[in-house]
Amino acid sequence: MILYLILDKAPGGPLAPYLQNPHITPADIARLKHNLGLDQPLPVRYVHWLWLVLQGNFGYSTSNAEPVLQAILQRMPATLELMGSAFVVALIIGLSAGIFSAIHPYSFSDYFITTLAFFGQSMPVFWFALMMQLLFAVHGVPLPFGYVIQLPAAGLSSGEHFNLGDRLEHLVLPTIVLALLQLALFSRFMRSSMLEVTKTDYMRTAAAKGLDSRMIIVKHGLKNAMIPVVTVIALSLPGIIAGAIVTETIFAWPGMGRLFINALTQNDIALLMGYLTLVAFLVVFSNLLADVAYAWLDPRVKYD
Repeated sequence: MILYLILDKAPGGPLAPYLQNPHITPADIARLKHNLGLDQPLPVRYVHWLWLVLQGNFGYSTSNAEPVLQAILQRMPATLELMGSAFVVALIIGLSAGIFSAIHPYSFSDYFITTLAFFGQSMPVFWFALMMQLLFAVHGVPLPFGYVIQLPAAGLSSGEHFNLGDRLEHLVLPTIVLALLQLALFSRFMRSSMLEVTKTDYMRTAAAKGLDSRMIIVKHGLKNAMIPVVTVIALSLPGIIAGAIVTETIFAWPGMGRLFINALTQNDIALLMGYLTLVAFLVVFSNLLADVAYAWLDPRVKYD
C-alpha cells in the first residue's frame, strides 16, 4: 500500500512516457487517463489494482509493451542463473571459511579470512564491478562483459543458441562481484556462531569421549551453529529472484534487476509494482522458511 502511494506521487505518474511525446495532445492524455482509470480517486485505483493482482493480473507494462507478468517471467531465468551461481559460491566458500576461522581462532589464517571478510563487506559493488571489468575484460583475461543473448533464451535452457562455454565466461565476473559481499557476510556470521558453540559443555564432552574432531564439528557443532546463520541465509533468498540492480546494469545482464532499473527510468508504474510485490512476497516467505528451519535445527523450538 505504501509503495503504491509513493509511486503514484512520482513526478509525471504512470503517463510520464506519453507526456514527453510532442505528438500526443492534452486530449489524448485525458482519454488515456480515463481508459486506464487514472481519473478515479487513489483508494479506488488501489483496490482495483489489488483485486486484479489477486487474480494474477499485474497490469500492462508501458515500457515493454507486454503484460507485467510476462515481462517478469521472461527475465527470471537469467536472474536465477546469475544469482543462484553467486549464492552457491558464497554459501560454500563463506561457511567453510567461517568454520575454519572458528576452529583456528586468532591464528594467521583467522586474521587473514577476517580481513578479507571486512574487505568484502565494505567494498562498493559498483566500483568493484567496474574494476573487475577493467582488469579482466579490458586489460587482462579476455572475458566478455556484455551479455548478448535473446531474452527468451536467457537462462539454463537448452537450444540451438545455447553455448555452455560462452555462458560460463559471461557468468564469471558478475558471479565473483555478487558472491564477494554474501561470502563475507556468511563467513563472519559462521565464525561468530561457531566460536560460541565450540565453548559449550556438550562439545567438550564429545571431545573428552575421544570422538573424531571432524565428527564433533559436523555432527554436534555445525547444526547448532547454523541457527543464527539461517536467518542471514533466508534474508538473502529474495535477492536470488529480485536480482542485483547495479551488477546486472554494469554487466548488461538481462535479469530482474536490469528490468527494474529500466522500469524506474521510464516511470513504468505497473511493472515497478509487479516487481516490488514479488520481492515483498519473497521476503515474507523467506522469513517463514527460516522459522521452519529453526524447528528442524533446534529440537527446543516447537510450533503448535
